[in-house]
Amino acid sequence: MATQKRQRKKTGRQARQQAMAAARRRQSRRRTLIVTVVVVAIVALVAGLTGTFSNSSKNASPSVSCPKANGSSPRTTTFPKAPPNCIDASKTYTAAMKTSQGDLTITLDPKIAPKTVNNFVFLSRYHFYDGVTFHRIVPDFVIQGGDPKGDGTGGPGYTVPDELPQQGQYKLGSVVMANTGQPNSGGSQFFVITGQEGVKLPPQYSLFGQVTAGMDTVQKIAALGVQGAPNGAPKEKVTIDSVTIQES
Repeated sequence: MATQKRQRKKTGRQARQQAMAAARRRQSRRRTLIVTVVVVAIVALVAGLTGTFSNSSKNASPSVSCPKANGSSPRTTTFPKAPPNCIDASKTYTAAMKTSQGDLTITLDPKIAPKTVNNFVFLSRYHFYDGVTFHRIVPDFVIQGGDPKGDGTGGPGYTVPDELPQQGQYKLGSVVMANTGQPNSGGSQFFVITGQEGVKLPPQYSLFGQVTAGMDTVQKIAALGVQGAPNGAPKEKVTIDSVTIQES
């Protein structure tokens, strides 16, 4: 009987040991599963963050490069940000503008308005102005163009800082950057002063050039203005066919 009792105890101990071993194995498998899940989650998170950063990099505003000086860059009318410096302020720049009413030449002045001249050269060499109209023509005041929308609300997608002249510097044939009425809000629109009302403007617009040839064309365009017309709409459409920049 004693031998049977000892055998039962031994069998019981073995059963308990086996149960404990099985429990330890189950616990080990659970730990392994938890660690695996955590590692997979961390890997997925890192991959997601990497993808986010990668996509953010891809979706960031692309860089804006200077157009080719020979005029061979493709026409572009919208830019993600203002241009880098693309001119040499020590050089002389002229703009030969062909319009549906004739030609004119603008001598640009990078010494008094380097950022504004740079902007005009940049846009011209990207053929931004090709086909754009003089949408606002007010007698004895200005002819205004450079809006790709043609209604006075358009621009290149960015603004440029003011480079304001002194009082009394505007004169007939001055080429001036238009703005929205707020500081540093110029873009692509510009105007040419055609009359004394323009000469009297307060110095709130960047002066960056002067018509040095073709004032007869300017006055021909000005003659298409209608006094009191809504938004200065001319009686005939006037188009800028091209602007070619020369430097020396």
